[in-house]
Amino acid sequence: MTNKPNLMDLTGQTALITGGNKGIGYACANLLADSGADIIIISRTGILNTKHSELSSHGVKVHSIKCDLNNFNNYGKLLNKLPAPNILVNNAGTNLPMPINEVTEEVFDKILNLNLKSVYFLTKYIVKRLLIEDLEGTIINISSQMGHVGDKNRTVYCSSKHAIEGFTKSLAIELAEKKIRVNSISPTFIETEMTRPFFEDAEFKESVLNRIPKGQLASVDDVSWAVLFLASKASKMITGTSIKVDGGWSAQ
Repeated sequence: MTNKPNLMDLTGQTALITGGNKGIGYACANLLADSGADIIIISRTGILNTKHSELSSHGVKVHSIKCDLNNFNNYGKLLNKLPAPNILVNNAGTNLPMPINEVTEEVFDKILNLNLKSVYFLTKYIVKRLLIEDLEGTIINISSQMGHVGDKNRTVYCSSKHAIEGFTKSLAIELAEKKIRVNSISPTFIETEMTRPFFEDAEFKESVLNRIPKGQLASVDDVSWAVLFLASKASKMITGTSIKVDGGWSAQ
């Protein structure tokens, strides 16, 4: 019997995950570590010792960096002494749903700065490192189904995620010859710390489930497995696209 290569083996790779201390980000970090990648987590608070130990138990190196991603000038200072990440997972994000008449400039800037501007400039830093060191890489932007459709009270969030989809496509074309792939993952609603307060409203939760053809919320694991696929050799010809982990929401 021919020994088939394990296309999901990330041994020797380094993965940087923003917002990797909880929710989707930590699920991604744990699965990538289990697949052999060394891990760099950027978050405002760092990760708990128990989570650091869990990641390290996979036999990989783990670095936790405390950083406000809105401090764009800090990226180089914090990351220059660490290996250049072959895998970048731009996961950190926020949402403040409200009607347009309630949106202030402060709210607008808070969402766009984290969801778009920090993604843009962290990616710029990582791309520069990869090009200088002549390394292959894969950039994975955690977008949203709201990057493909619209919904009420989400004008700012949808704007940020539609922008991420455009950024993903454009950068994929720009970097294709440089052996750096760029893709996005667009989940439907997932019950995390950020979304849990929304689902305390029974009417809202029912309306969401009624709009997902599969009739269920996605899990953080649904997203992390898509991340592993895009990080692996199994997706070596995939760039400039979005994997919609949305249970059919955007197909309607």
